[in-house]
Order: sequence, then structure tokens, then C-alpha cells
Amino acid sequence: MNYEDFFGDALSGLHREGRYRVFTDLERRNGRFPHATHHSPGGQRPVTVWCSNDYLGMGQNPVVLDAMHEALDRCGAGAGGTRNISGTNHYHVLLEQELADLHRKEAALLFTSGYVSNWAALGTLAGKLPGCVVLSDAENHASMIEGIKASRAERHIFRHNDPEDLDRKLRMIDPSRPKLVAFESVYSMDGDIAPIAEICDVAEAHGALTYLDEVHAVGLYGPRGGGISEREGLAHRLDVIEGTLGKAFAVHGGYITGSAKLCDFVRSFASGFIFTTSLPPAVAAGAAASIKHLKASGTERARHQERVAQVRARLDAAGIPYLPNDSHIVPVMVGDPVLCKAISDTLLDEFGIYVQPINYPTVPRGTERLRITPSPLHSDADIDHLVGALSAIWTRMGVEQAAAE
Repeated sequence: MNYEDFFGDALSGLHREGRYRVFTDLERRNGRFPHATHHSPGGQRPVTVWCSNDYLGMGQNPVVLDAMHEALDRCGAGAGGTRNISGTNHYHVLLEQELADLHRKEAALLFTSGYVSNWAALGTLAGKLPGCVVLSDAENHASMIEGIKASRAERHIFRHNDPEDLDRKLRMIDPSRPKLVAFESVYSMDGDIAPIAEICDVAEAHGALTYLDEVHAVGLYGPRGGGISEREGLAHRLDVIEGTLGKAFAVHGGYITGSAKLCDFVRSFASGFIFTTSLPPAVAAGAAASIKHLKASGTERARHQERVAQVRARLDAAGIPYLPNDSHIVPVMVGDPVLCKAISDTLLDEFGIYVQPINYPTVPRGTERLRITPSPLHSDADIDHLVGALSAIWTRMGVEQAAAE
């Protein structure tokens, strides 16, 4: 077999389908978010970022930066090992305490990313519970799907955000078998929100564990930033709440929270936790500072929601189609991968606006989109520029007709 030809043919297929991914070389500038420098073949130029997961701009917050500088000066660069072998720094312990308190749980456990936390925790829980059956929402993130697959447990997919379908599937399972229901609070591409209370009702009726991914909600919702489950007063009904430190908290890493025994079980059996170097102390310190700040401050959340509402109102006035939802995510629908990439390129090259095109397999074919994420730091002028650029492109490229098809 000619391996290089195989690799080349596969990549050519991605190009033909219009879904070959190109990384945009950006340099974030401290104190200037959402503005950044784009390093392109034609040189450097300023851009405004409209698709960052640093939802609240906490990556620029002096509280976070000061904590990271202090930890770096005190501890140096890296953790020095796995958590079990010299790599548990005191900043890790403090961060896990902050996370447990955030979700009102007994304990928390850190991982090197949100992807790893889902993969390791779900793989361990479902894989180690004897005869476990996993019920997974049809729109769950790839990290959850991979963790469930890795567990080799029996699994069933229930219709997206459909407690009745979940109930039907649970009724078909032997009541004596362990069961785990895995779902998300805010789904990152459509921005829709799960009916958490109804799913908990069904899970509790069948004696199932509940596992909630809050990665796109922590920091953003609830009086202390505990996510949708906190906002709705439901955190106590979830057996596991999983989250990330790399989105609204703006640093890096992932975690789970739950009972002390559950977290200790995952700590003791999850290879994705045991056999990897732990987070750098400065990262842990920055995350803890971000969480602590957002527990006490609602200013960022209030401004964020106001900016989201303003973007939507301006898009409505301009006739730009987007998928309505109750979250902070604004999916501007295009419906064609080549056109979606062309719009993204035009925004960047002509208007200095960066919005990454979202194509298959991240979203189903025919639902390609621009995923816009307003932040508290986007100004009225930034919004005017974005909507004006989209309006000009929509007219020029006939996007409305293409999206309708």
C-alpha cells in the first residue's frame, strides 16, 4: 500500500467537499480581547474575533492573570509529574475545592481537558459498573461518545432532549441492571438547552445515575456561575456534573464533581487520569481565581446576556437567518459547506472579522453555519461592523437562497 497516496487522497476528498479545516493563526493581545492580530501569508493585520469560547473574556481579567503570575513565580512552569507521582500541587487541591463548592458537591476531580474528563469518567463509570447500560442523548459531544464506546458497555441512544423516549428505552432494560444517563445542559452547536428536571425525573424513576456535561454553561448561568443546573436549582439531583476550565473560566482543563466516593472511584480507576501529567500550577491557580471571581460577580454574566440580545436584535433587523435558542450561542445558518467557508474567508479577508465555518462532521450535512459567540467585551461598534459585513455578503453571495435550499 502507498501510504502517502492514501493520506493525500483522503485530504483531497475533504477539499472537494469544502470541509478541509484551515487553522487561522491568531495572536491574542492582553487587554484587547476580542481584538487580535491575524498572522496571514500577506502579513499581520488586526481582526475582531466572534467565535471564541472565552465567553466572558476572563482570559484578559487581571484577577486571573495576577493569580497565574504569582503561581508561576512560586512554583515554576510545570507540575512535575502525574497526580500520583509528585504532580499534586497545592493549587490543584485548592482548585478542586473551588469546583466542589461551585456545584455544591462533596468532591471534584481535575483532568487535563474537558474532552479527557468526559472520556475518562464515562469510560470508567460505565466500564466498571457490572452490566451497566448507558443511555446517551443523540446530540452528545464526541468526547462523551468516545468515553461511552471505550467503556464497552451496552448503550442506547435516546432522541435529543426527549425524556419520553428516554423513559421508553429505560423501561426495556432489566430494572436490576446499573444504568447511566448522559446528556448536556447547553448543546454547543444549536445552543438549545436540555430539560434537566424532566430527564432527572425519568432517571430517578428507573434508578439510573445522571451525568450532566455543563461545559458550555459553567460560569455563564446561575447566581454563582454553576451552570444551568444551578440556575434551575437542580444540581443536587445530578450524580455527576462535568465541566471545563477552558471556556467561560478561560484557562485550561476539565473536571467532574460528585460524591466523595464517586470521585475517588474515578480517581483510582481512570487511566486517563492516572497516567497523565497534571495541569501546570499556574493554570490551576488561574482557573481557581476565575471561578472564585465569577461566584461573586454577576457583572460579566449580565453584560454577556445583554450583548447576545443586542446581536440577535441587529441580525433580525438585517434579515440574517440564525437558529433561535435560549442560550448565548448564535448559529447563523448557511446550509452549504463551500459557501460557509467562502463567507468565513470573506469576513476575514475583507472585513477583518474572524468567524470559523462549522461543517460536517461537527454538524450534520446541510446545516453548515457560522457559530457566533458574543462576549461582554464586544462593543456597539463591533456589532455594527459584524452585522454590516454579513448584510453585504448576504446580498453579494445570495446566501438566503442557498440557505433556503
